[in-house]
Parts: sequence; structure tokens; C-alpha cells
Amino acid sequence: MSNNFASFTQEDAQWMARALALAEQGLTTTHPNPRVGCVIVRDGLCVGEGFHARAGAPHAEVFALRAAGALARGATAYVTLEPCAHFGKTPPCAPALAAAGIARVVTAMVDPDPRVAGRGHDLLRAAGLRVDVGLMTDEARWLNRGFISRIERGRPWVTLKIAQSLDGRTALANGLSRWITGEEARRDVQFLRARQSAILTGIDTVLMDDARLNVRLTPEALGISGAVRQPLRIVLDSGLRLAPFAPIFDAPGDVQIYTRDVRAGIHHDGLTARGAHLIAAPWSDSGLDLGFVLQHLAAQGVNELLVEAGSKLSGAFIAQQWVDELVVYQAPILLGHQAQASVALPNLAQIDGAPRWQIKAMQAMGDDVRFTLISTH
Repeated sequence: MSNNFASFTQEDAQWMARALALAEQGLTTTHPNPRVGCVIVRDGLCVGEGFHARAGAPHAEVFALRAAGALARGATAYVTLEPCAHFGKTPPCAPALAAAGIARVVTAMVDPDPRVAGRGHDLLRAAGLRVDVGLMTDEARWLNRGFISRIERGRPWVTLKIAQSLDGRTALANGLSRWITGEEARRDVQFLRARQSAILTGIDTVLMDDARLNVRLTPEALGISGAVRQPLRIVLDSGLRLAPFAPIFDAPGDVQIYTRDVRAGIHHDGLTARGAHLIAAPWSDSGLDLGFVLQHLAAQGVNELLVEAGSKLSGAFIAQQWVDELVVYQAPILLGHQAQASVALPNLAQIDGAPRWQIKAMQAMGDDVRFTLISTH
């Protein structure tokens, strides 16, 4: 439950769990900000709670303080991330908690953002508040793994999604692949997409599948108010083969193309006219410099990147150890050895060299099974 659970009570854990559940309500909307929840408790009762919904909107602590009003004085605030101490699009939350008379603040973790990084906790302590840090840290870090990855590693958290048969195939030898998995699994992919900052694929996948890579769920299905946030869609296209009339441009949201030469090809003017962002990226005989792409995306505020690609590009992400999370939708069918493999990896000389993964979760999706795995490298 916690990295430092012995210093907290069961009641503390109960309220932090509630704050984490509130933070999850911003899963699909808070980009590029972290997901944060706050609960204010006085005399064992919740007197105010809130979560951060969208960038530019009030933070979780503000909503909780508004709900608590005068009852905040002498209360305890449970927050899933260290309260901010800097002015951004909204005023800082740490001074607001102190001004409201909060007596104690319990946080799950320190905010890794250099603009905060302990300053919020220091400000609260200087104002005379008791501050306890480290309750349910693992859960809080998992909730904001993309934000933390961007800040601490300078790249997004990369999730590779694969839909495959029992024998690890994604399409027949003739290229036919619809539909390997059932309706429930395909619907779950839409929720997976909705949580991402960006979705990446290769040009061959776009051309072969007429891929749009957009979220096709309604706000009601996502349980949110306001419009559905569409992730940035990224295409790796060395020869700038993507045509401006491709279906990907008919879907809402931005398209960003990494290519060798932004002026190459006959489609340059048409692509820019459709609003595509063209970016020249380092390229070699082994392919695009994926590290450059990840760093470039992080500089744009991309926290979480979903890769939905063919076997070659998927294999490149794995072989170069860029994949943090693997989501596999396994269908109970066999396609045979001539069918297309889900991932193309270099031959191994010994088993010990095989990429290894830790199973985090397994869930039935109709007739299919979804595996969530975490890289151990």
C-alpha cells in the first residue's frame, strides 16, 4: 500500500485511496498536467474534495477548499501529489492550504517538477502545518507515470499495444487482419487511446489500414464533461508518402509527421495545408532515431505515448528498450506460421538475452484476454 505505511493510520490510507480515486477522474483530460485528487477531512468526515480536470482549470486543492469553506480550518488535507508552490496558469496551492487554516497535509509523493520539488512541502511546514509524505506512493506514481517519466527521464512513458492470435500473429500472410480481437477488446483500445498524450505509428500502417488513430468514444462513455481530448497523432514517414487526402486528416486532432526532409516528396504543400506538422528527424540505415522522437515529444509536453504499429517498428521500440508498458490483447485463435508476426525482433543467441516483462494485470475482454506487462530492463 505505501512505501512508509507504518507512519500512517488506516484512516489515512482510506482517505488517500479516495483522493487517488478522484485523481483518476482526470485520466483522459489533464494532459499535460498530472492527475491529482484532494480530500479534506475534519473530525473523521470528508468536508471537501476535488480533482484536477484540465490544464488551466483550478487544481484539486482549490476545488476541495471551496467545498470545505470554513470547515477547512483545523482539518487534514490528503493530496496525491505535493501541492504546487509556483504561479503557472493558476495560483499556487500550498499557500492556499495554509491560508485556509489546514492543520495537516498528507501527500503521496514529492512533485518531481523542478518548479516544485519539495518547495510546496517546505512552504507548508514554514507556515506551521504538519506535513506527512509518502502514503501510497507507488499508486500515485503509477497514476502519473507519464508525467514522472517526462520530468525525470526526459521522455514519455511508452506503451506498446499489440492485438494478436495465440501464436503471436497479427495478420494473415495476405495482410488481412480484421478482426483478430472481439468488440469488447476493440472498445477497450479506445479507452487506452483516450488516456494518451500521443499515439504513434509508421507510414505503412497508415497506408495499409487507412488508420485514423483517433478516440471514437463520446464524453458520456468516458465519464467526462466537455469535449473529448484527441491525442496528438504521430506518423513516422521517411519518404513523406502520406497523402493529404488520407483518412487520418478527416478525424479530429493534430497530426505530426517525422521525416528525413520536410521539403521532399510531392505532398509537402498539401500536408501543410491540411495542418500537418512536418519535422525533420535523424535517419540512418537502421531507421529513424527513436530517441530523438521521444525527446522531441517530451519537449512538447507529451507525457504518455501509445505505439500502435507494425511488427518492424514495434520490434525496433522493444529492441532499443524504449517500451515501458506492453498491452497485449490475445485472441483465442491460431493463424499459422505463414501469418505475419506481431513483433519482429533480432535473432537471439541464448534465452537469457530475451526481453523480459512482469505481468501487472490480466483481464478478460469478452472472448479475449488483455495482458498488461511492465518492462524489467
